[in-house]
Amino acid sequence: MKKIKIFIALYYIFFILFGVTLTYAQTAQEIAKKTFRSTVLLVMEDANGQPLSLGSGFFVRNGEIATNLHVVEGAAGGYAKLMDEKTKYDIEGVTAVDTKRDLVILKISNVRSQALSIGNSDAVQVGEPIFVVGNPKGLEGTFSQGIISSIRTIGSDKILQITAPISPGSSGGPVLNKKGKVIGVSVATFKGGQNLNFAIPASYLKTLLSKTGIVKPLAKSKQGKNQRSILSNIGGSSTEGIIGESFVWDNNYDNSYIRNQGFTFSIRNHLRSAVSNILVLIIFYDRSGLPLDVIPLKFSNLIPPKLAKRVSSSADYSIKKMTTSYKGVSKFKDSPDTKIEFRILDFKIVE
Repeated sequence: MKKIKIFIALYYIFFILFGVTLTYAQTAQEIAKKTFRSTVLLVMEDANGQPLSLGSGFFVRNGEIATNLHVVEGAAGGYAKLMDEKTKYDIEGVTAVDTKRDLVILKISNVRSQALSIGNSDAVQVGEPIFVVGNPKGLEGTFSQGIISSIRTIGSDKILQITAPISPGSSGGPVLNKKGKVIGVSVATFKGGQNLNFAIPASYLKTLLSKTGIVKPLAKSKQGKNQRSILSNIGGSSTEGIIGESFVWDNNYDNSYIRNQGFTFSIRNHLRSAVSNILVLIIFYDRSGLPLDVIPLKFSNLIPPKLAKRVSSSADYSIKKMTTSYKGVSKFKDSPDTKIEFRILDFKIVE
């Protein structure tokens, strides 16, 4: 009888230990499955319906999605798409904005989806396991695991440092605890660091949800931009620190044999680190404000921090004729009369 009791006790101990491991594995799978149904890919567009940026978001209420403000800033419209679905849901506008914490609530048309539960981000501890769902580089439904590696205090605010990887397109996705509750919103990563990623605590999201109001157009999402964002104190996370500017035609360019026209422009580095391998799109617009042509360029040379480099290239001669007026007899002005847009798609931090 004593041996039988010992055997039964060992059996139950084994069952409990095995069951805990199995439950944890199932929990991760269940969290992924549940979160996928409530997470969206966001595609933001300009006034002409051209894509501006990709991001992630998640339902916090029926028809309302939380994401980062920097994902939607500058956009005139856009749509949300649930993972593994083809239907595109138009973004009606914004119901609440927190510029300091880079958060925004979007109203979505004609969709019903289950909202994710918001957890207590004030109770998270360093070393706690977390899960991140997003669309890095547009790869929908990417599920990754990590831990809380630090809780940073920036002024009077806090930000969560996590080890789960974040890439462009992940911004605005949910960060969840082991119970599947949202404890943060993915926001930034250091391009020059090793697994240095950040999330906005969900406590700020809870506060923002209590302030939602009437739907405002996306263009109004910049309100309160004079507030200093907490992200400005943790370094660059996106391509915002690299800009293109000062476009001029090269009127000395010899196009007598080829129908191309030279031009130059500056790439300015506002970051604290040197950069290289900059990928930029130059978009030319016609006199009606519609896209006319696009030129992709890659500038591989190094640009030191806070400095700029002039870049030379060429475009079809017809672009100059359709965008630039004469300043004299058969002599074009130095720069176009129409809009030129520079979109920085990627770059490399140089240590």
